[in-house]
Formats: sequence, C-alpha cells, structure tokens
Amino acid sequence: MTNQNGKVLRSEAWFGPRDLEGFLHRSGLKNQGWDEDSFAGKPVIGIANSWSEATHCNAHLRQIAEHVKRGVIAAGGFPLEFPTISLGEFFLAPTSMLYRNLMAMDVEEMIRGLPIDGVVLLSNCDKTTPAMLMGAASADLPAIIVTGGPQLKGNWRGEELGSCTDCRRYWSELRAGTITQAEYDSMEEAIYRSPGHCMVMGTASTMSVICEALGMTLPGGAAIPGADSRRRVFAERAGATAVDLVRNNTRPSQLITQEALENAALSLLALGGSTNAIIHLTAIAGRAGIDFPLSKWDELSQRVPVIANLKPSGKYLMEDFFYAGGAPAFFKKILHLLHEDCPNVNGKTLAENVADADCHNDEVILDPNRALYPDGGVSILRGSLAPDGAVIKRSAASSNLLQHTGRAVVFSSPSDLHNRIDDPDLDVTENDILVMQNAGPIGGPGMPEAGFLPLPRKILAQGIRDMVRISDARMSGTAFGTVVLHVSPESAIGGPLALVRNGDLISLDANEGRLDLLVDDDELTRRRSELETANQTSSNGKPDRGYMHVYNRHVMQSQHGCDFDFAVGNTPVETHVEFEGG
Repeated sequence: MTNQNGKVLRSEAWFGPRDLEGFLHRSGLKNQGWDEDSFAGKPVIGIANSWSEATHCNAHLRQIAEHVKRGVIAAGGFPLEFPTISLGEFFLAPTSMLYRNLMAMDVEEMIRGLPIDGVVLLSNCDKTTPAMLMGAASADLPAIIVTGGPQLKGNWRGEELGSCTDCRRYWSELRAGTITQAEYDSMEEAIYRSPGHCMVMGTASTMSVICEALGMTLPGGAAIPGADSRRRVFAERAGATAVDLVRNNTRPSQLITQEALENAALSLLALGGSTNAIIHLTAIAGRAGIDFPLSKWDELSQRVPVIANLKPSGKYLMEDFFYAGGAPAFFKKILHLLHEDCPNVNGKTLAENVADADCHNDEVILDPNRALYPDGGVSILRGSLAPDGAVIKRSAASSNLLQHTGRAVVFSSPSDLHNRIDDPDLDVTENDILVMQNAGPIGGPGMPEAGFLPLPRKILAQGIRDMVRISDARMSGTAFGTVVLHVSPESAIGGPLALVRNGDLISLDANEGRLDLLVDDDELTRRRSELETANQTSSNGKPDRGYMHVYNRHVMQSQHGCDFDFAVGNTPVETHVEFEGG
C-alpha cells in the first residue's frame, strides 16, 4: 500500500524486498502455511493477545482472536497474532498492579518491533486493559482495543450475585457467624459461571466503558457479555476497522485527547466506577502527553450525577446494563455533559454514534433528574494526612460516615492487619478509624488491592458492617464501604500516613474534600525525626536486581498514575517508509 508521498507501509519493507532479508521474512510466514498472496502488499494487523489460563477473565481471548482475524482478512488485511504478558488479580502475587507498567512496556515494544501496520489489542482483566492502552498510546501506531466482556450474572439460591462484591459481602457474614462455611463454599461455582470479567461496575467494567469514551473501541462493545455470540461478531468488526485505521492513518493520539479524557473521567464518575481507573486514566493521559491532575476530578465530579444503578454502588449487573442499552444509552443520557465531537475509531463522533441509542430499562440506566447520587461517585480528598491527595468512592460508602472524626487504630502493613484484625483483645470500637500503612506503590510493593480492610470480627458480631478505613493501598472496584484510598505521599516514603499512631484523632469530611490528622505540629516533627532515625539504622531490604530494581527507582506516586517516570509520553512509530522495491 503506497501513500501520496510514494512511501509504502512499514510491513512492505519487511515482506516486499527480493533480497535475503525479504526471503527470510516471507519464508517465516510460508512456514506457517500462508501463501504469499495472503500477505503481499496488504496491511499487516497485529493482534496483541493477553490470553492466559492464569488470567481467567482473559481465558476466552483465543477464540476472540480468531474472529478478529476473520474481520482483518475480509477487509483486505493480513492478521499476525502475538502474545503479551497477561495480568490477573487471582493468580499473580503480590499484585497485578506491580506488573502493569511491565505489560505496557511489553505491548509498546512489540508494536514497535514487529512488522505490523496497525494493532488490535485483546484485553479484559483489570490491569490488562490500561496496560495495553498505555503501550499503544506511547507507540502511537493505529490501534483499536477489544475487551472480552463481562461474565453472566451469578445465581445462588435464587439470588443474583456479582463478583466479587457479593463474595466479599458474604465473607463478612461468614466471619460474623451468620452463614456456615459449607454455605459459603457452595457459592464458588454459582458466582463465576461464564467467560468474562467481573460483572459488577468494578475496574474491568469501568475500563471497558472508558475505552468506549476514549473512542478506542467500537460503539456498544463495553458491555456485551463474554459468553454472548455478539461479542464474537463485535471482534470481527473490530478486525475490519483496524484495516481502515491503517488506510486512514488514524492514530491513538488523534483519539486520546484532552476532551476525550474528560469524557472518560465524566463517564467514570457517572458510572460510580472504580477508583483504580483514576490511576489508570492518569497514566494513559501521561502516555498521550497530557497532564490530567487530581484537581480535574474535583471539577468534573461536581458536574455529573451517578446514573448507573450497578453494584457495588447500586442494584444491577453488567448483563442488565447491556440489555438496557449499554454504553451508548448511558452516554446519550449524559451527552449534554460530554464533548460530543470527540471521534471514535469508526470515524464518527460520539454524538453521531449515540444518536439512535435507546435505553430499554430506566431503572438500570437512570435519567439524570432521578440519579442514584446527585454528584460524581468519586471524591478527591486533601489535607494534613494526604497533602498530595487521596480518593474515596462515596457512591459505595455509608452516607453517615462521609463526615466523621474518630480514633485511629493503626496497622503497620497488610500482614500486620491480617495477624491482628480478629484479635479479641484489639482495642477498637465502631466509631474508630482503621488505618493501614505501607501498602502504596513502593511499600506494597505495587500498591495491592488491600485497601478494603476487613472489619474486626468483634465489630461484625455487633451487627456493624462499615467503618471508616484509610490506607495508601488500592481497593478492588468490586468492593464497597467508607474506604479512603491512594493516600499520597505513601507511608513507605515518609508521607504523613507513616506518622499516625494508635489513638490519634483523624477527621474525614468527604463533602468538603478533607482528610486531616488532628495532631499538633511539634508532635509530628518529633515523630518524623524518630522515623528518619529508624530508617537510617534499618537495612533497606529492597531488591537490587531485575524488574524490582527498575520499579523501586522509577515508579511515581498515585497522583501521577503510578507509571514509570521514564515511560511518560510517546514516540510515534512511522507507519510508512521509503522503499524502492526490487
């Protein structure tokens, strides 16, 4: 394929020359059974597949890839599938977030290094979607993302279940003694019963809608269940669209703009979406060369209500969201708040793509005038305990705790919490505030989803199901409660969270965006001096080799998206090159 300047697609420079290099490249495809007519002179579309049996949310992506290939071939392109790292929360220690940046680097470098002209990104589980968007934004080669879709609704004893909102809820009941171990065990086969990601408005669901809001996936794809045949048809359309993107030289940088990022953020807020997505969207913006500070979230949150009645903030599940009209119906209800002219990979604007969208269930996707909550589902907090910010998912919190002052009950790490939370002698009351330290990007390491601090067993036994909880960790988007997360600077690098002691008073005012440690400055100065002395005399203990060597020296704090400082920005791949043939 030659453009108006007489240049050819970069893939042609690999497969076109009649020399030794061209011989070897063509032979590599013929070895796999491809005739030269299948690929000669055609756009080569990479299919970056994060399939893995160790990532159950992505375990069906092999099948999805085959349907992408159909679309690529039908549109006159040639598909070239390749694997990437795959990240799943269930089977990857200490946390998949530790490796998100590594996956982003993998995706970016494979896009750069392979003889492809465009790429289809296959993702699904929480961190695979942002990692792929980050890598694609930095490489800036024509790209489209296809997520694998949500699971079907769980069903247990006639109750519809959402993973893992309801498994967390019933875990509390198990610990409180209101259900038996056998009853809890019987739920295991009833809650995860089809291919796909968690079917509540957790991180994976939030990121899939964000892909649509950014214009990086075809309209309507965010909510199609993973088991639905329409997911495979959607994948075929995406393969054909990838060929069009190459022909039109449409790059991520033309889609991931300031306006598109604001659409994505407004969508997250109106969804009551995952707090994790704030970190991911910030990192994606950084890869696109756009500053998207926490202050932007403050501004946007005041403009948009929560209209998605989905667990954990509401009642329904992603299957219901799809039947109600999915993301297009959702966008249409808040279109007056969005940038309508933002383009999509299909070449149309957001407004054009939702013009014919209908909502088929106004109880699932609410009208703004009868919203689930009057303002955005997430609030940014600042104050003496979080100078650089913290977040709270207020739509999943207890309204009576959003303004609360209480006594700190401090745990020095996730392991300390695990060892002591159910100690019958733990000095704790329902009005106290649980505080966990050393679970941030450095301290975790990797900022694990440990922020959903379990309530002490003695508190559960009193019938209490929520308390204020504070940490520098993340929380699964499926979780709920009055939980303050992403406290920055984190405690492991000397943030104020490291100075909190048992009995300190902490004030939370989510309505005013405040989080303060009510301890006088002289006492905090004394504690900081003690902390610095202890750090100087203790061994560092940080790995000095391998990936962790890079991670510990270059990961940024949560307000910067926890990306690597050297990875921010993009260096676009050349789509066309000079080629004389011969």
